[in-house]
Amino acid sequence: MIDQYVVGLHEVDETQVAVVGGKGAHLGALSRIDGIRVPAGFCVTTDAFRRIMAESPSVDDRLDQLSRLDPDDRKAVRALSAEIRRSIEETTVPGDLAAAITHALAGFGEQAGYAVRSSATAEDLPTASFAGQQDTYLNVVGPAAILAHVSRCWASLFTERAVTYRQRNGIDHRAVHMAVVVQQMVLPDAAGILFTADPVTGNRKVVSVEASFGLGEALVSGLVNADVFTVRDGEVVARTVATKQRAVHALPTGGTQEVAIDPQRQQQPALTDAQVVRLAQLGRRIEAHFGRPQDIEWCLVDDDVRIVQSRPITTLFPVPVAHDRENHVYLSVGHQQMMTDPMKPLGLSMWQLTAMAPMHEAGGRLFVDATRHLASPAGRAGFLEMVGRSDPLMRDALETVLDRPGFVPALPAGEPGGLPVLGAPAPIETDPAIVTELIERTQASIAALRRDIRTKTGPALFDFLLEAFQEHKRALADPLSVQAIMAGMEATWWLNDKLWEWLGERNAADTLTLSAPGNVTSEMGLALLDVADVIRPQPEVVTFLEGVEDDGFLDELPKLAGGAEARDAIRAYLDRYGMRCVGEIDITRPRWSERPTTLVPVILDNVRLFAPGAARRRFEQGRQEAERKTQEVLGRLRALPDGERKATETKRMIDRVRTFIGYREYPKYGIVSRYFVYKQALLEEAGRLVRAHVLREREDVFFLTFQEFHDVVRTHRVDDRLIRQRRDAFRSYQALTPPRLLTSDGEAVAGSYRRDDVPAGALVGLPVSAGTVEGRARVVLDMAEADLEAGDILVTAYTDPSWTPLFVAVAGLVTEVGGLMTHGAVIAREYGLPAVVSVEQATRLIRDGQRIRVHGTDGYVEILP
Repeated sequence: MIDQYVVGLHEVDETQVAVVGGKGAHLGALSRIDGIRVPAGFCVTTDAFRRIMAESPSVDDRLDQLSRLDPDDRKAVRALSAEIRRSIEETTVPGDLAAAITHALAGFGEQAGYAVRSSATAEDLPTASFAGQQDTYLNVVGPAAILAHVSRCWASLFTERAVTYRQRNGIDHRAVHMAVVVQQMVLPDAAGILFTADPVTGNRKVVSVEASFGLGEALVSGLVNADVFTVRDGEVVARTVATKQRAVHALPTGGTQEVAIDPQRQQQPALTDAQVVRLAQLGRRIEAHFGRPQDIEWCLVDDDVRIVQSRPITTLFPVPVAHDRENHVYLSVGHQQMMTDPMKPLGLSMWQLTAMAPMHEAGGRLFVDATRHLASPAGRAGFLEMVGRSDPLMRDALETVLDRPGFVPALPAGEPGGLPVLGAPAPIETDPAIVTELIERTQASIAALRRDIRTKTGPALFDFLLEAFQEHKRALADPLSVQAIMAGMEATWWLNDKLWEWLGERNAADTLTLSAPGNVTSEMGLALLDVADVIRPQPEVVTFLEGVEDDGFLDELPKLAGGAEARDAIRAYLDRYGMRCVGEIDITRPRWSERPTTLVPVILDNVRLFAPGAARRRFEQGRQEAERKTQEVLGRLRALPDGERKATETKRMIDRVRTFIGYREYPKYGIVSRYFVYKQALLEEAGRLVRAHVLREREDVFFLTFQEFHDVVRTHRVDDRLIRQRRDAFRSYQALTPPRLLTSDGEAVAGSYRRDDVPAGALVGLPVSAGTVEGRARVVLDMAEADLEAGDILVTAYTDPSWTPLFVAVAGLVTEVGGLMTHGAVIAREYGLPAVVSVEQATRLIRDGQRIRVHGTDGYVEILP
């Protein structure tokens, strides 16, 4: 029977986190696994903690204050956390509670020392491990000392690091409670950590074992370097034996001390290979029980392994679910779509339902399975060429995997695989009327969607949408549209390749495509300059916008002098572009029309930084520069042997690229326009469910898939617990960085540029827009928080089309994600901004305010002194 305040470890399992916390629940579960030995002990339950909190003076008021603090105000967090800890530690443990703990101790006999360990209810969870956030005390001797250390463990729920961790993970301080584990102390010959997946690469087929002499505290605290063993398929495949000069041992009177290791033992391995393999086997048994990779703490006593902790490895990127045992290679969709943030379930399922290829979900992101494209040597070459033009790092990662014998299965002879090889320009005339026709088709299709969806509600809406998704995919696969897109891209590649070969000119197409006509994304940035022109002469409007916080501000504008004109200009802009937003491939993201305050800082920057008529001047300047470049290139070509032919071919390709490259952006505009229509209809349906008391709020449906949403509409029943779980999972996914390439083993393979033609210390990337510029780096992760000055260089993680309005105010661009034909690159070229993309960790390696030099022609960034 479980006592209210004390329960034996052998009496609990992982279902009782609310009673004994994460650590206690996992230890209880471990003790039940056949062949796993756990030091005996008991838990002081969360009921004891709640009683102490109720009896601690002023704690309740201080928790209210703590919940209101900014987590970045470290001084205030530190001071208030210390007050709460002190109050808890100074609260006397009630007599009956103290008696329950000492009675449990007596049941273990004359044990010299105990480990007293914090076990919070928000700890060792699949989505957040909270490792190291609360306190552990080793070799505590005597009932009085154990009671004091139990109080310290309770108080450690409010260490500064634990408080900050909860705040940043959106966890309510009052929702977390603390249990305490008291275990018989183990005095090991060696101890360490076992990961059932490689903690660096994520490979689930590899076990990593770290070991040192004595207590594991020496390793955890960083006192010593550990021996590291790698195990695969039941054998040690790699080992690094460290020089271990110090160890931590228990003292007879309590506590621990550092001791020097005999020089003759310092370079001896702490474990034999047989012991390492045995540990790996135990790790796999534990992993199988919990159903996910584990971070396990172990001790070795006289060749006998004791497990003292196991928690999920929460830093691993999840692996897409495969329905076979074959090896698979997955490529990130987010790196192609310039949106590497996690998506909510409705957004994921909507993209899957409207995409042209099957997509697999993992970690809130989407991946395509590239295995079949790699399995055929004929298809592989074309696929690698296509990927490499878009993202050289992804190609290099693919080649790394292909170099591993047998990882990618081979297709039977004659069976098709891969994608069509990109060769000669697509069979389409260079005729602007083709682009006009394609745009009119898209507009007509969206108009029909808006008209027909108006009358659809309930289950009929979802049936209608499933049919609309087929029209959506038909538009994406329109052969004429695909030909137009490929014509512009291939003409770009042809110009760059041939003008480098004939003239030694790198990335010549960058200048030749300046101010190309018909680019809906570049027009969007320039159109916001026109909005600024309307607002600039109205000082009352400017002052009002500087203080805007509410998205209803448009209704207030007509009360001001010039406000009606300002409102009309902004609304006209939103009518054309209001379906856009950052991360727009996720239908759940708020659109500009839904949150127009997002645009206000950019409008104000345009008012401040530009003179009237800037949009027209900028476009015309780009057009004239492209024309000058055209004449210069043609003149130089005519001077070459066979120059007239070369000039004629080049002029034909210049006309072709300027005819079609602008259309490259229109299909995405069409997709997002359709998405906004879908979203508005779905939110209206969610509103009906709220009014019927089926849902608490409309946005709950964002955490359901499309089919689950359909089922809720049909049955008027919803699983609130599922929605809460999905919210927690989404929050955990935000802390993960998606890899470009992920294998079915869970290994995240990073590509490399493998270049030696850049200056030492430079950050290497992909050149996508020619030129060199030097200026102040502005590291911006949220478009709404951009604070730009003329000449600044924008440094960010990724830029989808919604970032375009910022491009008009900067002098250069650096991103962590992107390719030659992704949106940011296309617009940077049209605006004439030197740009380098796919610069790994750019937002971490470049500090906001540093001076940098962007080499957009050669593809690297220098950080200047």
